[in-house]
Amino acid sequence: MPLVGELALALALVVTSYSIVANVLGTQRNIPSLVASARHALWANAAMVTVAVLALLMSLLQSDFSLEYVASYSSLTLPTMYKVTALWGGQQGSLLFWTWLLALFTGIVAFQYRRSAVLAPYALSVLAGLAIFFLFMLNFVTRPFDMVTKMPTDGQDLNPLLQNYWMAIHPPSLYTGYVSASVPFAFATAALITGRFDDGWIRSTRRWAVFSWFFLTLGNLFGARWAYEVLGWGGYWAWDPVENAAFMPWLVMTAYLHSIMIQERKDMLKIWNLALIGVAFCLTLFGTFITRSGVISSVHSFTQSGLGPFFLAFLLCVTVAYTALLLSRVKQLRSPAEMESYLSREAAFLFNNLVLVGIAFAVFWGTLFPVLSEAVRGVKITVGPPFFDKVNAPLALALIFLMGVGPLIAWRRTSLHALATTFATPAVLGLMTGLGALIAGLRQWYVLSAFSLAAFALGTVLVEFRRGASARQHMTAETPVRAVVNLIAKNNRRYGGYIIHVGVALAFVGIVGSSFFKTEVKKTLKPGGSMDVGPYELIFLGLDHDATAHLESARAELQVLYRGEPIARMYPAKLFYRRQQQPATSVAIRSTPMSDLYAVLASIDDKSDLATFQVFLTPLVFWLWAGGFVMAIGTVVALWPNVRERSAIAALVRGTVAAETGPPAVLEGE
Repeated sequence: MPLVGELALALALVVTSYSIVANVLGTQRNIPSLVASARHALWANAAMVTVAVLALLMSLLQSDFSLEYVASYSSLTLPTMYKVTALWGGQQGSLLFWTWLLALFTGIVAFQYRRSAVLAPYALSVLAGLAIFFLFMLNFVTRPFDMVTKMPTDGQDLNPLLQNYWMAIHPPSLYTGYVSASVPFAFATAALITGRFDDGWIRSTRRWAVFSWFFLTLGNLFGARWAYEVLGWGGYWAWDPVENAAFMPWLVMTAYLHSIMIQERKDMLKIWNLALIGVAFCLTLFGTFITRSGVISSVHSFTQSGLGPFFLAFLLCVTVAYTALLLSRVKQLRSPAEMESYLSREAAFLFNNLVLVGIAFAVFWGTLFPVLSEAVRGVKITVGPPFFDKVNAPLALALIFLMGVGPLIAWRRTSLHALATTFATPAVLGLMTGLGALIAGLRQWYVLSAFSLAAFALGTVLVEFRRGASARQHMTAETPVRAVVNLIAKNNRRYGGYIIHVGVALAFVGIVGSSFFKTEVKKTLKPGGSMDVGPYELIFLGLDHDATAHLESARAELQVLYRGEPIARMYPAKLFYRRQQQPATSVAIRSTPMSDLYAVLASIDDKSDLATFQVFLTPLVFWLWAGGFVMAIGTVVALWPNVRERSAIAALVRGTVAAETGPPAVLEGE
């Protein structure tokens, strides 16, 4: 299998290089057969990289320790699920997985645009160029199919921190978000090369952009949940450099998805939109560079390797080339359209963009500053969570406020009287929420502001749904539930976005509540001893030891009482992985909408049966995960083809739509 994988990667590099030459020559000389052969070469590339992935996966499942990668990241006792996750658990495997996703997405685009002769060949050449870099690295620098000089009887095992079910879905989700961002980037580059600056490239790649945003959202959410359950510190976000690297593309892609609406409606912000998608994609490369270079220390990153300089050079080349191309087209991209009023939806979206980009810049600067300080002064100055919290907290409030304003304010201009009428209900809801929090005893100005603005944003969404459903009921005499369902079905992109706003507001409430009101208690107990955490009492009942060929565990049993009444039992544990000779923590979490009770078995004294527990009571963190789930639902709704889109697809199949309109999967949803 290793030889098959190695040969497949070599052939993939050859056919991908050919596809660029065939695309360029076929387009310039108007030879359709040559362009078609370039497309076929990209499909062959997808097939070859798939063979390589399967070869490495089979080697992992069969514990073929003659392969250096398998010997480094697997073992005989490693559970099968984690043998699969070991595919992206190491440097070479994760790069191969990335390349596979890029090959698949490129093949899909080649199929979707098989009738297109203007933008598609150039976009496919860009995607192929990106693939060549990764294939070059896999063939010559970080080779996944290198053999060991002496075959060991067992492997070194996967890092214990990665032996968790969230690692089965977090990296693939994040990589999918990263890699799919290359598609709108490639079409933006093609638009700059060809000089086609209408919004056709935006309309035809919007679904790819939303798709990328969806998986970036899931990737960040799953990563936060992994940190919450595995690291045992009671939190989910520490402004770690690799966390920041995954967060920044999400911020910029969010700004891009809002900004392109202005270009479609008002023919404005063409330069800004092209810049945003370029920045978003370059940030995905930056995130990959940070994870694999070893330049920045992180619990999420791989060890330092020779990949860093190559990746940095590639990132700089892409950034410089795209920037130069954009600057060369600035005069042609300027639009005569101007913003008519700052009391308009386009103005709200523009301010939304500025806030999102401002947060991204603050995170970027805080992430890179330690490296720059060490390079310039020789002293590494660490930038910790207080910096990120202080800078981003007020910007987050502004973002939530603008999220509430955007849906209700009109395009072009709005009068002050119309504003007062439109926002009366959401404003009252926000004020009542703030007053209720004040009466409940909350005094922190930020918490009061955050809860009030979240309620305001939720109120604007409710007003929009009520207004739309009422209009349908008047026209069709539908029931309220039926009216809402049909409203979403007819305008799924718009109302899917509103559902996403609900998810963001809920997640914001969860973040604020869990950040400001967390309680921590640490105590050493003997069996029968107890500790109080808020309204809860935890009684230590004893320890249970277990051992398998893979790991040893010591599990504590805790009886949980709420106001004197027993309600549950919790089982935090200490784990020890035999092959890695490394301890790990298994936390116990009891989650409710009001708070999470989070128990960690910090240490054990085997001689005296004493155990030290660290217990956190974290209010409202449930709503962070619930908000992420609602955001995912909203994205699925926004991506679902509506009636108008299905009609366009049928027309395309009948051949009545021009080929350049784009493939069925990426037609506009409204």
